[in-house]
Amino acid sequence: MFKRWWRRVLTAGIGAMVLGLGLLYLATQRDMLLLPDDLTSLTQARVKPQLLDRDGYPLTVTYQNHWNAHDVVDLHGVPEFLQQAFILAEDKRFYSHAGIDWKARLMALAQNILALEGVRGASTISEQVVRMIHQRPRSIWARWLEGWEAQELEAKFDKATILEFYLNQVPYAAQRRGVQQAASYYFDRDVGTLSHKEILALAVLVRAPSRFDLYKSTQRLEGRLAILAERAIDAELVMAEQIADRPLVVTKPKPMLNVRHFANHVYQQSGSDLNKIQTTLDSRLQSTAQTLLNERIADLQSRDVQHGGLLVVDHQTDEILAWAVADAQEGAAYDTVKVKRQPGSTLKPFVYASALEKGWTAATMIDDSPLKEGVGQGMHSYRNYSNTFYGELPLREALGNSLNIPAIKAAQYVGVEPLLKKLSALGIHDLNLRSVDYGNGIALGNGEISLYSLVGAYASIARGGLARGLRETNRPKADREARVFSPEVSSLVAHILSDPEARAREFGRGGALQLPVQTAVKTGTSNDYRDAWVVGFNHRYVVGVWLGNLDNQPMDRVTGSVGPALVMRAMFSELNRHKETKPLFLSRKLVQEEVCIDSGLLSNGLCATRKEWFLPARRPNSQATSEPKRGYRIAQPVDQMHVARDPRIPDESEALEFKLDGSGEVARVDWFVNNSLIASTQSLSYLWPLQAGTHTVTAKVFATDKLSPRSTQVVSFIVK
Repeated sequence: MFKRWWRRVLTAGIGAMVLGLGLLYLATQRDMLLLPDDLTSLTQARVKPQLLDRDGYPLTVTYQNHWNAHDVVDLHGVPEFLQQAFILAEDKRFYSHAGIDWKARLMALAQNILALEGVRGASTISEQVVRMIHQRPRSIWARWLEGWEAQELEAKFDKATILEFYLNQVPYAAQRRGVQQAASYYFDRDVGTLSHKEILALAVLVRAPSRFDLYKSTQRLEGRLAILAERAIDAELVMAEQIADRPLVVTKPKPMLNVRHFANHVYQQSGSDLNKIQTTLDSRLQSTAQTLLNERIADLQSRDVQHGGLLVVDHQTDEILAWAVADAQEGAAYDTVKVKRQPGSTLKPFVYASALEKGWTAATMIDDSPLKEGVGQGMHSYRNYSNTFYGELPLREALGNSLNIPAIKAAQYVGVEPLLKKLSALGIHDLNLRSVDYGNGIALGNGEISLYSLVGAYASIARGGLARGLRETNRPKADREARVFSPEVSSLVAHILSDPEARAREFGRGGALQLPVQTAVKTGTSNDYRDAWVVGFNHRYVVGVWLGNLDNQPMDRVTGSVGPALVMRAMFSELNRHKETKPLFLSRKLVQEEVCIDSGLLSNGLCATRKEWFLPARRPNSQATSEPKRGYRIAQPVDQMHVARDPRIPDESEALEFKLDGSGEVARVDWFVNNSLIASTQSLSYLWPLQAGTHTVTAKVFATDKLSPRSTQVVSFIVK
């Protein structure tokens, strides 16, 4: 009877056990997750690639990635003692088990039962790798699955591959992963340079990196460290004297260069899926540039200067070497290299280069006298910065002294639309309004452009008129090379901008704008001192600096030659310090002639003379080289001008003055409004009675020395 009962119980128990094991097997198979075929493929899922400087040193490090993708060390690059220390601390039978250390598990189970709590885990390195790959809530079931997945891991990969992955991905504090990032974070050194005690500390820290916070104290770690050290000595991995009485010194890593604005630019431009991107930035120059800019803004804070930007480019290779952004409040939220601001007079060299291409010469005489012109929807009286008018003077001095009225006349000669096309070809794509919205005032900087665009345009002049995009990485750009100005015109403009005599009237001789190495320099200051610029280039480099306030508040009379010029000068001093220097390029096709100072005519031996460079086809002769006659054009009203009638004046008494710009005597001027002849005068002006509506005006000019009339452009205007 008893035997029958016992047989039934045993059969039922075995059946239940078989059923239970079957259900356990099915549940295990159901919940086990697939392992990757390649462990390194896991690290490809990153937030951003790491940026390196031109020499391979890190510029950026992100710890937002789930994996350590940037500081991976091959196993043969990890010190042998470090490998053995981690195996001793975490999994001493690593090379003998197949994923689960059953002996360690049984010992841990016994200790946990005796202690009535979990005092030991006994996870192998392979199980820890599985836990990194398949993150689950901590539970007994999770530990069960990790063991079987660890066996699958070891069936798929060899021990060396598993250990290398573990040492590169094991988590530490502050989102650091892997022994290389830990070595940098705690000791500011490469993992290959750590002492034996520092290596043992890293092996202990993996158990509880937050609890053993070395930045707070190293004392809490000392007990565990001593235990591991004794085990290492017993295992003959290290001699006692190598770690005895040696203090554990924590060293915070040096702060990295703040290049986040440059980094954002690289990420926008590259769109790369690479793990690391080598950029063109020079860390040494970047540090110098940032220091110079910060110090200059600090010096000028009493003069209401809050923000600045500095860009350094090698114009021969198109490489960006330094990209500094500064904010007096240390926020630097906006990238002042890319923010668009009014460039002041810094566009004048491109205006005069266009005029030289069209027919003027450096000796062309331009009349610097009071000028009033329609701008936008109204009239504007131009003046020079010093409020001085110099009369007729050569183009060289007009550009060198950055005079406004000659620049306006040069823009009139070139034409606004052709000038905007030239600027766009140079890479200045910020000026996207209509030509009528800018008018000739574009020569004085009434548009808005970025320091990035401006420096790129000056780099084109510096390399002989060839426009190419700036490079931020070591990979070639897809931008095509385009010739915008001839080498002769480009080198002539550079020669003028580097000539201290050419700028003596307004800037004096010497000063911050005259550098020891021949350097072309141009300053710019926008209305009410809201922006101060300087751009300079020598045989190799372009340096551009902007100072101002991003909230558009004016500075306290800070001009380009006062504020940013000193930064530029100091930057060139650093650039030239370790490099061979030479003069600016001057085209061999240019020819030099003696011209009369007062007239720009070829010297006849009876006048005071100076030497000037000319394009071969434009060598001076006995004819005058004064500002070429442009015919006649309507100066007032300006195209698209809006005219408002004054309600206080009777309509029949209001008139709009039509005005022609031109020279020479006229016999008659026929005025046409809306294609109908409305008056004939013997002067270059006419008072037209105001009439509401949209109108056009043009004129035919009969000069005393011409048989056929010359027609002006058609101008549209609105009377309200």
